[in-house]
Amino acid sequence: MTALPQSAQNHLRQFIEQIERLEEEKKAIAEDIRDKFAEAKAVGFDVKAMREILKLRKKSSDDRQEEEAILTTYMHALGMLNEPAAMPDVDEAPAHPMAAE
Repeated sequence: MTALPQSAQNHLRQFIEQIERLEEEKKAIAEDIRDKFAEAKAVGFDVKAMREILKLRKKSSDDRQEEEAILTTYMHALGMLNEPAAMPDVDEAPAHPMAAE
């Protein structure tokens, strides 16, 4: 086994220590987030819905609409919706490769 030069050892140690500090910060932030959800729940907000909203806000409007359309199509196909699924425009590509078959 070869030993690293002293400069490389120091560089490696710095990286490891920085990552350890970042991991501690990440843990503290995760605790803060849990506390904030608990606070919201205590005043009557639905935490599950809040988490879903946070996920949706990370997506673009187009991505959300595409996901909603696919979900609606699948739910209709499984008999989970009463209203018929909207038919895509002729110019649109199928939402899923298997949909073309």
